[in-house]
Amino acid sequence: MSDTSPTRGLRLLWLGDTVPRRGPRPALRLERVVRAAIEIADAEGLPALSMRKVADRLAVGTMSLYTYVPAKTDLVALMLDAVDAEGVLPHTVGGSWRTKVETWAREDWALYHRHEWVLDASARRPLGPHSLCRYDSALRSLTGIGLPAAAVVAATEAIDGYIRGMARRSVETRRRERNSGVGEAEWWAEHQALLRTYAGAEEFPTIHALDAEGAFDGAGDTFEFGLRRLLDGIAGQLGAS
Repeated sequence: MSDTSPTRGLRLLWLGDTVPRRGPRPALRLERVVRAAIEIADAEGLPALSMRKVADRLAVGTMSLYTYVPAKTDLVALMLDAVDAEGVLPHTVGGSWRTKVETWAREDWALYHRHEWVLDASARRPLGPHSLCRYDSALRSLTGIGLPAAAVVAATEAIDGYIRGMARRSVETRRRERNSGVGEAEWWAEHQALLRTYAGAEEFPTIHALDAEGAFDGAGDTFEFGLRRLLDGIAGQLGAS
């Protein structure tokens, strides 16, 4: 009977192809299996990913794929760890702590748009070396700047939550545009006239006042705006900008 325990999945994350396995010498590298799965998820989304699709892409039998990865959940964990190896580690970037955190935020923002399926994966998963390395790097970016230890962890979680939340909104917008064929700006332009007609100034005075000043005509880069304000708040705890 093959070993399909969570322990084997965790060992695959940390040891890769060096994990002992039964049977003949494998024809595929584990990295190739993971890359094929990432390509499918990038193109079709995480719900469309299956062991059979990965096997077909690699021209192997579905059952033989299970000798490389014991379960789809283990494969997804390997995929997430692999994409976490992409990009620059923020603590290695020169400059202030703000520069490091801004690099981290923009790298993650780009990753979520490059691999949209990451946002659909469960946050509860075994962490591999690349994911843990990226988390350690984020913590290091905020260590030694005057924050208490607990505040370093809290600030890291707050920044990560902000990036992930804003990226989710952006990715959902892109998906709506792809599925409907109608861009977000076009959709809002079509509905703006209706809102102005039926949503009266007496009921919604602030919306009308801001609309009259053109506040909704291209609201600017809300991701960067929010990131700056979040970092301003952390800087305020340090008594420095």
